[in-house]
Amino acid sequence: MGNIIGTLIFGLVIGALARLFMKGNQNLSIIATMLLGVVGVVIGNLILGAFGYPMDTRGIDWIRWVVCTVCASVTISIYLGMAAKK
Repeated sequence: MGNIIGTLIFGLVIGALARLFMKGNQNLSIIATMLLGVVGVVIGNLILGAFGYPMDTRGIDWIRWVVCTVCASVTISIYLGMAAKK
């Protein structure tokens, strides 16, 4: 249960960071930001796992933060692109 809550909190932070680094105005709610951030975290962790990156590291894992933020930015961009076509 703690892992799920941690992932949701990490997803919210990563989603907010991704929106901060993106250009322009994104009309997303906090829930949408969190969900897309969680999707970015999951995709980022899958990518890192595919390259054999360790899951447990000491201290702040800057590589994981950067990869997950980039993945969340891409996820938010895809979502906004699909929402704009409707």
